[in-house]
Amino acid sequence: MKIGDTAPDFEAVDSTLQKVHLEQTGKGVRIFSVVPSLDTPVCDAQTKRFEDESGTLSDVRIYTISMDLPFAQKRWCGNFGINSVTMLSDHLTGSFGEHYGTLIPDLRIESRAIFVLDGKNTLRHVEYVKEVGDHPNYEAALSAAKAATQQSSHFSCVDARVPDAHGAS
Repeated sequence: MKIGDTAPDFEAVDSTLQKVHLEQTGKGVRIFSVVPSLDTPVCDAQTKRFEDESGTLSDVRIYTISMDLPFAQKRWCGNFGINSVTMLSDHLTGSFGEHYGTLIPDLRIESRAIFVLDGKNTLRHVEYVKEVGDHPNYEAALSAAKAATQQSSHFSCVDARVPDAHGAS
């Protein structure tokens, strides 16, 4: 997947085992932070970083997606006071990983990646991290999210009148 593509639908589950599809993640700007497992140092740091940044991104919804069971995700969030980042588990079907290109089938885990979607589900930032032990480029993802937020609020204020045949509106 690449910038400009339309984000594909997926099926994951939330902490209450309810199915979640792309549509349920909202219509605004979203960050999908994909990690192999919350119980590893880089995944832990990645999720905590987005939790910390969530205060500066009030118009952005942030999701962490992993193959961890929802119970493990809930436990981890409780242990570390994660309240702003929403956890989604791909353990049931692997649908997110299949559609976004992050599933490592032989290991049944996700590869590390970041996706930023705008309100129209257009990918505004895509990063597949090559080495599992490497961090993503947080600044690039955060900048893309802020730009998408500014752009969507700008478009909502644009004069939508259509000019007539002579260019007058």
